[in-house]
Amino acid sequence: MILNEAIRARQVRLIGVDGKQVGVVSKQEALRQAAEENLDLVLLSPNAKPPVARIMDYGKFRFQQQKKAKESRKKQKVVAMKELRLSPTIEGNDFDFKLKHARKFLEKGAKVRISIRFRGRAITHKDLGRQVLLKMADETSDIATVISKPKMEGRQMFLMLAPTSEKDKKKN
Repeated sequence: MILNEAIRARQVRLIGVDGKQVGVVSKQEALRQAAEENLDLVLLSPNAKPPVARIMDYGKFRFQQQKKAKESRKKQKVVAMKELRLSPTIEGNDFDFKLKHARKFLEKGAKVRISIRFRGRAITHKDLGRQVLLKMADETSDIATVISKPKMEGRQMFLMLAPTSEKDKKKN
């Protein structure tokens, strides 16, 4: 924001301390009024004809803006993305181990991306990989929803899971 002496316009539409419009005055007159109040003259809208300026405590205004920005960042929810890698020929205990990790991530609120990498001739048996991914989705269906169904990208197949929201839990 542009304030005090840095304002280049000859005339400004002035808004007083109380928020009421004073009218169109010269820059010097606006600066004089701001100095009487021991406040700053802040240019709010430089592109208006004439530009709009307000008498305010700029330090206090900036502090309040920073406080609002900090509060809005607090309220933001950052969703983590975790990835689990499986193989198309995974055995029971290994699958259960990965399932336990997927459940833990989902309970903490993270999205889980489960991928299967096909190596060598295993690419000819995509159906085995799809079955493993669908089994994982089925096993976590009580706490997760499927975002994207199993799909191939190169030599890998992916499945995306997200924790069920409170709305989805109420529907079921």
